[in-house]
Amino acid sequence: MKPATRKSFSWIRLWQMVRKELKQTVRDPKSRPLLFVSPVIQMLLMGYAATTDVKDIRTLVVDHDRTAESRALVNAYESSGYFRIAARSDRADDAAAALDRGDVTIALTIPPGFARDLHGGRGAVVQALIDGADASQATVAQSYAGAIARQYGARAQSAIRPAGAARGGVELRSRAWFNPSLESRYFNVPAIMGVQVMMICLILTALGVVREREIGTLDQLLVSPIKPVELILGKTIPVLGIGFLHLLVYTAMALYVFGVPLRGSFAVLLLASALYVMAGLALGLLISTVSKTQQEAFMLLILFFLPAVMLSGFVSPIESMPPFFQWLSMVNPLRYFLEIVRGVFLKGIGVVELWPQYLALTALAAATLTTATRRFGRVIA
Repeated sequence: MKPATRKSFSWIRLWQMVRKELKQTVRDPKSRPLLFVSPVIQMLLMGYAATTDVKDIRTLVVDHDRTAESRALVNAYESSGYFRIAARSDRADDAAAALDRGDVTIALTIPPGFARDLHGGRGAVVQALIDGADASQATVAQSYAGAIARQYGARAQSAIRPAGAARGGVELRSRAWFNPSLESRYFNVPAIMGVQVMMICLILTALGVVREREIGTLDQLLVSPIKPVELILGKTIPVLGIGFLHLLVYTAMALYVFGVPLRGSFAVLLLASALYVMAGLALGLLISTVSKTQQEAFMLLILFFLPAVMLSGFVSPIESMPPFFQWLSMVNPLRYFLEIVRGVFLKGIGVVELWPQYLALTALAAATLTTATRRFGRVIA
């Protein structure tokens, strides 16, 4: 029979439980680096390393023309900042050999008669051999190489032809909205925030509860006057505060370290973060109810976390995935948070435009928290 002190909810017992969790988390020498050092280091590493920008592409130049025009073309590539001339050669066979060894990523071959064809109006041709082992880098390198060649050709033709001469052709004038400079960190850094917050919420909640069960303190709490709901809130409230603390740290780093603009309202971001952190806490609590050891909980965390990142749009667009995985991503809270945080940071939009994502986050957080609470109640009963 339960003690009479469990009949009603007690704010005093809840506060004591929260104090106990905070002290235990901060006092643990293994938790302090995880809470205060690891987030900053990981944000710096991932923010700078997770980039799709391609710069200083190692380039081999084989110049058979050896004219002022061919040298000007090579200078155009080198001065762009995208290509770094790593080697020069006079032999065509060196291009294939350098690509085979991995010494260069692209080999440019300027054929004899390049200047003659350029001035004769027949159109000059430059050959580019690209290492396609990394398809993403190869695609970007090919795009950059083609754009620089076209720009150089247009400048050369405008200098050769008299002013006012008909030029013909079609001119495309493009402009990128929301990210005019097309900096990949503007797109990646807000997403890294979501990944990091989810990871810390899962680890602290799931491993924390299972650790209590392993060392026996959970059983001691169950025979105390504390109610199950107070126990659950006492476990989750400190992690909720830690999640918001990390969010503030990541936001400050995004603004002042990586230079990502915050065009929307910070209050809108906080609202999404509250729902997102609650969903992460509920998932961690759910994992703790089906895990008997910390090793088992950690394996389940990996089993959930890696597919969640892959199905969030962080690595590749969701629209490019097969239909089955697009449907599967609809139960992934990380997907909706990334859509919200990118919209707030880059587009300056708010709840009115993002209400489907907010609604989905709310539903996922409520459903997961309800399921986790019921399972937790059965486990400790």
